[in-house]
Amino acid sequence: MKQFFNIQKLLTFSLLMLATLAFSQEKNQKALEREAREDVRIGNKLYNELKFDEAEIAYKKALSKNPNYPKASYNLGNAVYQQNRNKEAVTQFELVEKTVNEKMSKAETYHNMGNAFMKEKKYEQAVQAYKNSMRNNSKDDETRYNLALAQELLKQQQQQNKNDKDNKDNKDNKDNKDNKNKDQKEKEGGDDEKKDDKNKDQDKGKDKKDDKGDPKKDKNDQKDEEKNKQPRPNQLTPEQMKQLLEAMNNEENKTQKKLNAQKAKGKKIKQEKDW
Repeated sequence: MKQFFNIQKLLTFSLLMLATLAFSQEKNQKALEREAREDVRIGNKLYNELKFDEAEIAYKKALSKNPNYPKASYNLGNAVYQQNRNKEAVTQFELVEKTVNEKMSKAETYHNMGNAFMKEKKYEQAVQAYKNSMRNNSKDDETRYNLALAQELLKQQQQQNKNDKDNKDNKDNKDNKDNKNKDQKEKEGGDDEKKDDKNKDQDKGKDKKDDKGDPKKDKNDQKDEEKNKQPRPNQLTPEQMKQLLEAMNNEENKTQKKLNAQKAKGKKIKQEKDW
């Protein structure tokens, strides 16, 4: 009986301890939630003062105390967005969208997500985000305007991408054509070089042939040289020319004697050339 009493007393004590611990945890949790709300208020004040980096710190403090605080998470996304860290902002808004259930909050989250995509010129994702916002709040004229703008910018972007692709294809085709022409010219140039080399080889072979001499040609040349050495027809040898000069001198002497004799008689004579 005494042992039973001790067990009952131990169970009662354990239950009291657990209740006290749960009460204490609940009290601490409420205290943390109050502190988180205070951090958010501080963050909002800094945000309105355009101190976005300090506001970001305050919102992060709030989330460290209460991780399931949608308002702190949403405001953190806005603070990051205002610092042009758009990719981080999108990630933060995607996290918010998964944790909130209220339609207006979802609409605002998608709207800001679309704005972040717009800054990154990701117009297709922006269009989808604005459409999701409109599904949760179809009466938001600002979202409707942003959606129309994103759709127009997306159309222009797609057209520009198409033009760029066409220009790239045209450039690639032109480059391929130029390369083909270049290869053809190089080939023709190579053929010309081969042809020139062949001609050079032929000329070289001809030069070598001329250097060695054509036996037949050399024989003819030798005959010509021998002919040149021999007197040509009607051409006098030095001995004959000597004899001719002596004869002319003798004849001239004879002629002179005749002239002298004719002068004495007073008559003219006709001279004849011996050649």
